[in-house]
Amino acid sequence: MVNERDDGGAVDWDAAAASFDDEPDHGLRDPLTRGAWAARLRTWLPERPCDVLDLGCGTGSLSLLAAEQGHRVTGVDRSAAMTDRARAKCAGTDAEFLVGDAAAPPVGERRFDVVLVRHVLWALPRPERVLRTWRDLLRPGGGPGGSRLVLVEGVWGTLAPVGIPAGRLTTLLAPLVTGTRVERLSAERELWGKTVTDERYAVIATL
Repeated sequence: MVNERDDGGAVDWDAAAASFDDEPDHGLRDPLTRGAWAARLRTWLPERPCDVLDLGCGTGSLSLLAAEQGHRVTGVDRSAAMTDRARAKCAGTDAEFLVGDAAAPPVGERRFDVVLVRHVLWALPRPERVLRTWRDLLRPGGGPGGSRLVLVEGVWGTLAPVGIPAGRLTTLLAPLVTGTRVERLSAERELWGKTVTDERYAVIATL
């Protein structure tokens, strides 16, 4: 979930929480959309149960999918209303939710096997500094498959596009990680619940 607009204006996400899940790729209410995201997560996350930090988690839709796949999830979002909905959505699973800034998550000395972030980095100032912070939240080694950043981003709009292109993101990651893989997602209609023509992708970066 994006916490700020790219023009610096604040977004009232507490007010938006009630309708946030109406977007197909937010609420994942359609079985095809939900299934498409679940399938992607299975390829992005380790097969073994691990600790996942979901930053800018919104109402917890991806957190829920990760928890259902056996992972221990900590979600962080700036909006208290969003995290309240995430707690309700994920009740009964191994997931907890904290109110805080995705750029500086309130997790203390805890470390994670995966940092999962969807549609947040592009709106944050100093993305190179944020990426270093996120990298430092990963557990060294991370067991089989290694610790990793899973970053879902894109570029939206035509007249005044906003976002972060995949090439720029991989350049920013290069000095921080040992490898990156880019998966292009624009053509995957099931992920978005509609046809899209803009740039949408995921970067999986391993330590």
